[in-house]
Amino acid sequence: MGNVLGPVLDLHRPLRREEPLTNPGSFDELHRKCKEVFPQQMEGVKLIINKALSSHFQVTHTIHMSTVGQSSYHFNTTYVGDRQLSPTETFPMLVGDIDSGGSLNAQVLHLVAERIRTKAIFQTQQARFVTWQFDGELRGDDYTATLTLGNPDVLSQSVIVVAHFLQSVTSRLVLGGEMVYHRRPGEEGAIVTLAGKYTALKWVATLNIGYGGAHASYYHRANEQVQVGVELEANTRLQDTTFAFGYQLNLPQANMVFRGLLDSNWCVGGVLEKKLPPLPVTLALGAFLNHWKNRFHCGFSVIVG
Repeated sequence: MGNVLGPVLDLHRPLRREEPLTNPGSFDELHRKCKEVFPQQMEGVKLIINKALSSHFQVTHTIHMSTVGQSSYHFNTTYVGDRQLSPTETFPMLVGDIDSGGSLNAQVLHLVAERIRTKAIFQTQQARFVTWQFDGELRGDDYTATLTLGNPDVLSQSVIVVAHFLQSVTSRLVLGGEMVYHRRPGEEGAIVTLAGKYTALKWVATLNIGYGGAHASYYHRANEQVQVGVELEANTRLQDTTFAFGYQLNLPQANMVFRGLLDSNWCVGGVLEKKLPPLPVTLALGAFLNHWKNRFHCGFSVIVG
């Protein structure tokens, strides 16, 4: 008569629920997890003072005394609005930075609709405009589409157009691509790059590959204290390939974070950050040594606020 209990038993078997797809984020943040592990280059002495004037307005003073280049002073202002989408995203946002040489950097971020974000970037070098860029981003439930116009000039008929698209294929896999088109008198071309990102429970693997080269990164969180990252970049035009290994060590009981790196150019470096509670002060000490070029530089910074 056959097994008549099989279908009945299958009805009581728990169904496997598929995880819902989420927004993949922006294309520029594909390698962010890995890059956060690496220490930032620092040299000389830097003093940073942050002051919140209100819940919407903040100013920052930065004094940098360099041993390699020219010393500088930066004055930065930030204004944030009332519409907060997440702990790190508030709209509208206006950011301005001017240095002692008269160069200005300005950014304006605005949420036009619930899913549409816009950004404008302006950069001047003393009295001359060098960058003007306009971005538009559409964020769906499981995809992100971005269009960027860089330095559009109708008179000289030159423009740079960058298009990004990311799609969440599964709850862990993201696929997408980038197209960069540039045009100026006597020259025109386009470059297409494909991208993929896989996110597991404790690691993230990302790959960008195209005609201009490849960029691969791997991030792994060993435990609550140790994180490591590996990055590989290959440039077909320059015929150059670089490899870098970075790690981050968190010591929460001592309020300390250490980041180190080692790359294929025989460069070794590290940055140690130490918070001094209850004071709003963070100290940072960094040193970098390039064995290939026999070059060494170190830096010290104090962040208040």
